[in-house]
Amino acid sequence: MDVKLFNTLTGEVEKLAPLHDREIRMYHCGPTVYDYAHIGNLRTFITNDLLRRTLEYSNYMVKQVMNITDIDDKIIARSREEGTTMGDLTRRYENLFLADLAHLNIKTPHALPRATDHVGGMVALIEKLLRDEYAYTTPNGVYFDIKKSKGYGALARLDLSAETQSRIETDEYEKKDPRDFALWKFWTEDDGENVFAASFGRGRPGWHVECSAMALAELGETLDIHTGGVDLIFPHHTNEIAQSEAATGKLFSKLWLHEEFLTVDGQKMSKSLGNFTTLKMVIEHSIDPLAFRYWTLTAHYRSKANFTWEALEGAQTALGRLKTHLGTESGIIHAEYRARFAEIIANDLDTPRALALAWEVAKSEALSPADKTATLLDFDRALGLQLSINEPKYIVVPPEIQTLLTARKEARLTKNWSRSDELRANIQALGYDVIDTGEEQKVSKLIHK
Repeated sequence: MDVKLFNTLTGEVEKLAPLHDREIRMYHCGPTVYDYAHIGNLRTFITNDLLRRTLEYSNYMVKQVMNITDIDDKIIARSREEGTTMGDLTRRYENLFLADLAHLNIKTPHALPRATDHVGGMVALIEKLLRDEYAYTTPNGVYFDIKKSKGYGALARLDLSAETQSRIETDEYEKKDPRDFALWKFWTEDDGENVFAASFGRGRPGWHVECSAMALAELGETLDIHTGGVDLIFPHHTNEIAQSEAATGKLFSKLWLHEEFLTVDGQKMSKSLGNFTTLKMVIEHSIDPLAFRYWTLTAHYRSKANFTWEALEGAQTALGRLKTHLGTESGIIHAEYRARFAEIIANDLDTPRALALAWEVAKSEALSPADKTATLLDFDRALGLQLSINEPKYIVVPPEIQTLLTARKEARLTKNWSRSDELRANIQALGYDVIDTGEEQKVSKLIHK
């Protein structure tokens, strides 16, 4: 089955045409790890996982890469506020993020490169852009000259008017054009020890160049698919294209897939607006994280979805009812239903119709319980709702985990929430996770599929 996806670059739904037979090389913009991810962020990562699962369901081979941004202004500021090192801060929130992915049954990407591990590649990329005169230096850093970029802004259909100037990086230094963006920022006292050596001056990379260097290193000069939220179309993805194609002389990505915002009362969910909800908060409301995954699938990824607790509770009820239609044995996958599902999910990830078909199967009186179960489990290979005919198994908790759990329970009783989060991160680093259910702690083994 061929997969068709909406390409932001062309504005059309296109049939995938991989560069290498049926192998898909795709890159996702990952988290900036200085705080909890909110569920608006997590909707994007669910879509990335849905895309991978759909491709695999449709018999493509997938190489999936998602970066971890572990150096930027917000990270440096937060580490200074907390009196901790940037490395300790980012590893803690990286572990919390990966635990969120596990709760949502999101497959771990094949590679999770950290920005700090790829600074050498970023320096080499910037050196090439300087040699080829696509970049230049100022007193505070190295900048990309967008006037040298062929077709700059095509992804965003950019009109460089006063309306877009507010989203363009500006500063007081000697840029040739206010639209030029930073590739490298020279060291300042605010950076502290967070500095890297480079032939053009000590400092740290700009955000945009990080993704280009990691994508090129992990997947080659041209990607099949690049994804992210719609807020990244400009300036981040626009600038990624400009610097990557200037460096290689080749198309950076054949297809660009972007997920719409999750909103609250019509406004984008964001930390800056203070209207965000984390998965931890969802769990504390006694809602299964997979109910949130189910809820996201009820809307198409290119449609805004307005979050309410009532909607999430409704999704939990619906998912619970769907599971009641699973039997104790798996029979034969119904060929006609499977063909219909494959066509629906491969048509730009049409999850609302896919869920509707799952319910049609669940309520069918023509299918035996075993065949109904087999068909729903087959659908779930793409949907990722973790449907199963197996009862959950208890796990044996090692002594070192039990010691951390005891310490964490004491921290929670004294309302020492920072200590509680620190101990949870330690538990996760050892391969386990803990969910708070009232006064109790429920332990699970982290298994990344």
